[in-house]
Amino acid sequence: MSNDTLDNIRNHLKTLRLKRMDGALDQELAAAQKQNRSTTQVLERLLEIEAVSLIERRIERRIKESKLPERKLLADFDFEFQTGINKKQIMELANLGFVARKQWLILAGSSGTGKSHIAKALLLLACQNVYRCRYVTASSMLRDLLSGLADDSLEEKLKIYVRPQVLLIDEIGFDRLEQESSRNASLFFKIIEGRYCKHCTILTTNIDFAAMGEYLGDPVVTAAMVDRMVHHAVIINIDGPSYRMHESKSLNRSSRKKPVKSK
Repeated sequence: MSNDTLDNIRNHLKTLRLKRMDGALDQELAAAQKQNRSTTQVLERLLEIEAVSLIERRIERRIKESKLPERKLLADFDFEFQTGINKKQIMELANLGFVARKQWLILAGSSGTGKSHIAKALLLLACQNVYRCRYVTASSMLRDLLSGLADDSLEEKLKIYVRPQVLLIDEIGFDRLEQESSRNASLFFKIIEGRYCKHCTILTTNIDFAAMGEYLGDPVVTAAMVDRMVHHAVIINIDGPSYRMHESKSLNRSSRKKPVKSK
């Protein structure tokens, strides 16, 4: 292949913004010459490099757009300690069939039992499968929606939470500040109704469904909301020990075992 031809190929790749193909061109041509690969095989390899890079960038963009505060992995979850969780069931959820079916997932249980870890790990997997995702705590979402009422931007705020293919609403019941406004239930209902039977939603809560009416300030509206939340949902009740408490006790035991150095 002549230098002029190579220069033309590079110029075309730059024009098309195929940076990874451009960067790998010389190396792949040299490898092809040594391994006696055909032109078609070289082209296939270069396209593969560009495609993989495109997918990786797309995944990173999905993760960034999701607003996930941390990247939790199911591989890091201590299923042996948390006996209140069925590992097989969680690993089946990791296949994301429930996301494809637009099914909802509710993880309920006391604080520290691993609800948020599992939920965040599943949302990360959804991002890695290029679903449009969004993470938010219940209190942050309600504050955002209330601000939308104040500045007449509610419709735009609602779209933020209604449109994603997967929405994780974390820590329902964790922050009692939401009770300050009687409009919480109707705002929460707008999100639930907007996503009902349309998109997958993951929710974590440390309160019973019966207590949500008091939590949101309107038992009637909340009852209608909960009815939609649980319809066709996978509901996992985690009845187990607190991992945070376990970790804290382990750290305290370790610190007590350390010998005191003499001065």
